[in-house]
Amino acid sequence: MPRASRKDSILEAALACFSEHGVEATTIEMIRDRSGASIGSLYHHFGNKERILAALYVAGTEAYHGFLQDAWQHVDGAQSAVETLVGSYIDWVGQNPDWARFLLHCRGRVEAGEQGDTLRQHNREHFLWIERQLKAYREQGLLRELPRDVFTALLIGPTQDYMRHWLAGRVQTPLEQCRPLLAQAAWMVVKA
Repeated sequence: MPRASRKDSILEAALACFSEHGVEATTIEMIRDRSGASIGSLYHHFGNKERILAALYVAGTEAYHGFLQDAWQHVDGAQSAVETLVGSYIDWVGQNPDWARFLLHCRGRVEAGEQGDTLRQHNREHFLWIERQLKAYREQGLLRELPRDVFTALLIGPTQDYMRHWLAGRVQTPLEQCRPLLAQAAWMVVKA
């Protein structure tokens, strides 16, 4: 396994610090100490805490997108596609709870910051990729004709809500039990 780059080790340390202490309470010095990087290296790679936040956010969304792309290799139809979208989200959050909490809580802050355009472009590319994957199923009439934003809300909204509650420790149903239920519910709502 290749050794993590200095930049990656700083991001890993930042995520650990943000998870343990919160974004506001975490200082550059805490990230430096946790990563073992020099302050010069930290500023060389990122410049400031806001850029660390943005880089960590983009890295998290890229990690999720890669996870989804890997899972997509097993899609074999419209229902499988919907179930993969829902199931991959549940699986990724379940395997990366700290990163998922960070993504849920910091999106607005990153979008409002100097890297907001980068984040919005990255998100557009992710959703365009999903649209391309679903295009054939739409053209075959296998998915309901809905405005794209409504389709997305119906498809993933209940799952996102459940996962927010799971991350906060407010639900009791294990992920392996809720996964097929949420995937089937999404399919029932968006199928033609």
